[in-house]
Amino acid sequence: MSLRGHGQSTLSGSIRSCSIADYVDDVHSVADAMDFEPVVVGHSMGGFVVQKYLEQHRAPAAVLMASIPPQGTLRVVLRMVRRHPWTFMRCNIGGDSVDFVRIPGIARELLFSAHTPDAVVESCAARLQPESSRAGLDQVRRLPKAGRVTAPLLVLGARDDGFVTNDEVTATGRTYGTEAEFFPGMGHNMMLEPGWRAVAERVDGWLTERGLEERPASAIARYDHVVPEGAEEKPL
Repeated sequence: MSLRGHGQSTLSGSIRSCSIADYVDDVHSVADAMDFEPVVVGHSMGGFVVQKYLEQHRAPAAVLMASIPPQGTLRVVLRMVRRHPWTFMRCNIGGDSVDFVRIPGIARELLFSAHTPDAVVESCAARLQPESSRAGLDQVRRLPKAGRVTAPLLVLGARDDGFVTNDEVTATGRTYGTEAEFFPGMGHNMMLEPGWRAVAERVDGWLTERGLEERPASAIARYDHVVPEGAEEKPL
């Protein structure tokens, strides 16, 4: 699925006004339109959205990949400021925060490993889009209530992640009563890195162990704009 204002999804107004609660509503709209309770998988900020979703909604299982921890992004932001103070300030004051990670060198440092081909880093950096400043603040002040989460979680991390530290991924696993698993030689964008297949196979194997067999192709769809029957139209 695409969150509102992302990918092929539409948005009336500025993305800066979107909240994490809005993104949770988007996930719920897609899940509610299915004829079964879906497994939810989130990467980075998407992992934070998954945690907030699971506060209120059931799921048979969930996967967090290099996720923002339940403690939020404050430490993440402070690390970026310490590493690149002038670049960070210039991008946030004189431009847009996404300009910071559009710089290929910084994109590689934060989002990829040393093994990722330059072409992949440059292509992805060029396609990055602005994110909501309100959603960014929510990841500092509206933290997940982990005690409300009942779904079993698989917590995965990248050993060479330059954005979320291994200690933060470990703490995420501990918060949800499980042990985080790490993939060596991988950066933050685990689904785009060389070796991504090992991550996919681990997710598939973990779900199979829990009897969550693969759904038939007819039950799976790509959602860019979902309006539940009888509901007021709301862009995703």
